[in-house]
Amino acid sequence: MKKTASELNGVKEIARRANVSIGTVDRVMHNRKGVSDATRLKIEAIIKELNFQPNKMASLLATRKNMNFAVLIPAVSEETDYWSYPLNGINQAAAETNQFGVTVKPYFYALDSKESFNRVAEEMLKDEPHAVLLAPSFVEDSQVLAKRINELGLPLAFINSDLAGQDNLTYIGPDLYQSGRLAAQLVSFSLKPLDKVLIINISADLRNDHHLVRKEHGFKKFFEETRSATHISTLNISETKVCVVEEALTRTLNADNTIKAIFVTNSRVNIVAEILKKHRRNDLLVGYDFLEKNIDYLKSGQIKYLICQRPKEQGYLGIMALYKHLYNVSEVERFVYMPIDIITKENYQFYNG
Repeated sequence: MKKTASELNGVKEIARRANVSIGTVDRVMHNRKGVSDATRLKIEAIIKELNFQPNKMASLLATRKNMNFAVLIPAVSEETDYWSYPLNGINQAAAETNQFGVTVKPYFYALDSKESFNRVAEEMLKDEPHAVLLAPSFVEDSQVLAKRINELGLPLAFINSDLAGQDNLTYIGPDLYQSGRLAAQLVSFSLKPLDKVLIINISADLRNDHHLVRKEHGFKKFFEETRSATHISTLNISETKVCVVEEALTRTLNADNTIKAIFVTNSRVNIVAEILKKHRRNDLLVGYDFLEKNIDYLKSGQIKYLICQRPKEQGYLGIMALYKHLYNVSEVERFVYMPIDIITKENYQFYNG
């Protein structure tokens, strides 16, 4: 890569003061061999005195290191295409950092399968990556994996949901607790005094789906702190098939006709929307993520609000954080919280999250 005029002038001035060639200065700047210790120290002192900053990209290309980044995320499934969005961001970052020697390899596990998570994690570690980007889904298993990654001395970045107490480089994603509080505030705008609210968690392993629990906690805490008399109940559904969700949901709604609002803690809100539409109900429905199925029900009014957390940006920033850390580009923030976006039928067509 050609140097800029200002950079060339800077190198020339350093060479003049050190009484050496431009080539010698270049070797010192890029940490190459062939320069005596005394000359190197002299040149480094002049660089420091002039506060000279060489072109960052040129320096990175000159000191190119080959690094393999592993990405462990859920696979896209028929039930949800949510994970295609972080993957798009990951692929974008991979393309941008490839010229510096970064290779990004994704490893996909089945979203609701702990066995799949652990099996694919073993495959990933056998390939001996230099860094790991992880979307943790199973708390205990993810904690064990994170500990192994830390023991190997590998930088570890989390996206989508965080794990407390881990020695990870960074977390990039939503503040799950505040996300739940926001959902509660949206619901509260439309409630009448005696209306009840139903929280629905749809997960094959809720005990390990801590991100759903954090959202639920934030939701309930909002009503508790506002001293609201609103009654809130929770329906946990451990299967994701529509027929199973329908049976559990209709049984709950038929048993209590004062339920007027429903909060679904993940992107499977479209399943609930489909069931409500089938039974000709118009309950206030709030859920997550800018997915095609969800948008269809948002447009029709079956879903009132979608809360979105910029999954593509999470994937992109996750890879870039590992790159910045390993290539000494800049400091990496411990927490990078995504904006919590509210999407309605009025603004969905302008959203680019």
